[in-house]
Amino acid sequence: MLDTPVTGPVKGPEGPDSHPDHHHESPTPIGFWIYLMSDCIIFGVLFATYAVLGYNYAGGPAPKDLFEADFVLIETALLLFSSITFGVAMLQAEAHRLDNALKWLVVTGLLGLGFIGMEIYEFHHLIHIGAGPDRSAFLSAFFVLVGTHGLHVTCGIIWLVTLMVQLRMHGLTSANMQRLSTLSMFWHFLDLIWIGVFSFVYLVRLI
Repeated sequence: MLDTPVTGPVKGPEGPDSHPDHHHESPTPIGFWIYLMSDCIIFGVLFATYAVLGYNYAGGPAPKDLFEADFVLIETALLLFSSITFGVAMLQAEAHRLDNALKWLVVTGLLGLGFIGMEIYEFHHLIHIGAGPDRSAFLSAFFVLVGTHGLHVTCGIIWLVTLMVQLRMHGLTSANMQRLSTLSMFWHFLDLIWIGVFSFVYLVRLI
């Protein structure tokens, strides 16, 4: 009796199953680290510019005439506390508590909005009293440095709201957890930059 021919896929070294699936790691982490390094260069240039131009008042007001220590301390506290609340949100997400994670992300966003609101108020007040970016080299460097940081925080808030919608729609999937971790790095990075701004732009000039 003759053997029937094999008509199905061949299993083994010569068949289609000989090629195992390859799972490639997402390039997001390394790509985002490269982005953060480029942002460090940008802020480094802005800090250097402020260091060079920060004492050129052109007969206009100096930092002690413009900055209020209490106001800046509250502004700083809002951003630093937002970093803490983001950390709590990450812990809740890792524990698979979606609702709690979202609540802490909301608190983080509100603190970020409070920070941006105070920054906008400060800029508006300075321009109103004639201390706008066109008044002196010092104020030009100040507005660009602080404004660039504020723009980053604004983008972070938009990113945060978008991610909260994704979390509500799809839950704590591996992709969403990676996005949350990436945003966490970005948010903490902005806090570190603000500590530099607070120390170098405000604190040193008010002492």
